[in-house]
Amino acid sequence: MGSHAEPPLDDVAPLPYRRGVGLVVANPAGLVFAGQRLDNPGPAWQMPQGGIDDGDETPLQAAFRELEEETGIPSRAVELVAETPGWLRYDLPLNLIPRVWGGRFRGQEQMWFLMRFGGDDAMIDITRAHAEFSRWRWMRPDDLIQRIVPFKRDLYREVFTVFREHL
Repeated sequence: MGSHAEPPLDDVAPLPYRRGVGLVVANPAGLVFAGQRLDNPGPAWQMPQGGIDDGDETPLQAAFRELEEETGIPSRAVELVAETPGWLRYDLPLNLIPRVWGGRFRGQEQMWFLMRFGGDDAMIDITRAHAEFSRWRWMRPDDLIQRIVPFKRDLYREVFTVFREHL
C-alpha cells in the first residue's frame, strides 16, 4: 500500500467535522462570486469559505473576515441578506482526508451567508497575502454547481435552494 492509501471507513467515522462558514456574494444581477482555486490544477471554482477561529469568533464575524481575506471586499460594500437556518455538511473524499487539515476532520460543517454586493468590481482583489484564487468571475448559480469539485456539488445545491428566493 502506498502513502496515499484510503483510510478504512471505521477510521474516518469518529472524525469530527471542521466548523466553518461559506459566503454567497451576489451582485445586483443575481450572479454570484466564484473563484478558481489556486491549489487545484483542474477546474475547481468555488465561493469564499473558511474556518471559524476557535473560541473567539462568531460565524458572522468569520464570514466578514473571510470575505475580506479572500476577495478584498470590505464589509461596508455588502448587505447581509440571509443565512442558512443551521449547519450544512459535506464529507471529503476518503483519499483527501489524510492530506487536508492534517487528517483531523472528515469534512466541514458550515454556516452559509448570503450577501448582496453593492460596490464596484474594482473593489475585488484576490491577490491577497494568503491568496486562495487564481482568477474570479460572476457566475450563475447553476453554472457554478457544474464547476465546483464533485464532492461539494450537493452542498452547493442545498445552499442555492435555501437562498433561491433572494437570488
